[in-house]
Amino acid sequence: MKKQIITKTPSKVAHILSEAIESNGFVFVSGQIHQAPDGTIVSGSVTEKLEQIMTNISEILISAGANLNDIVKVTIYVTDMSQMPEFNEQYPKYFDTPYPAREAVCVKELPLGATIEISVVAAK
Repeated sequence: MKKQIITKTPSKVAHILSEAIESNGFVFVSGQIHQAPDGTIVSGSVTEKLEQIMTNISEILISAGANLNDIVKVTIYVTDMSQMPEFNEQYPKYFDTPYPAREAVCVKELPLGATIEISVVAAK
């Protein structure tokens, strides 16, 4: 059985996808880019972009009754691998150890001109 997770302020694309799905004790969060609630793309440093993405993910997880420390798997998409050193400096601030399993994939482009997208799986 699956349950759709909807936040208080769903993203503008929520009409074509679920922000997250809960199934069998897991929460599968759709890819999140550095998009603010008003729809604008956060520009600036990797640190600023990551902060917005993790805020988005956190809000979705809270709506599902979970939090960032329930994340067991992270998939990171970047348009330029040169972003990874700064990303890796900031990433540990969002989790307790042990850190989630993760992978980073370099892609040609992301929605709305974003340069980073993250999807996660959390276990409740």
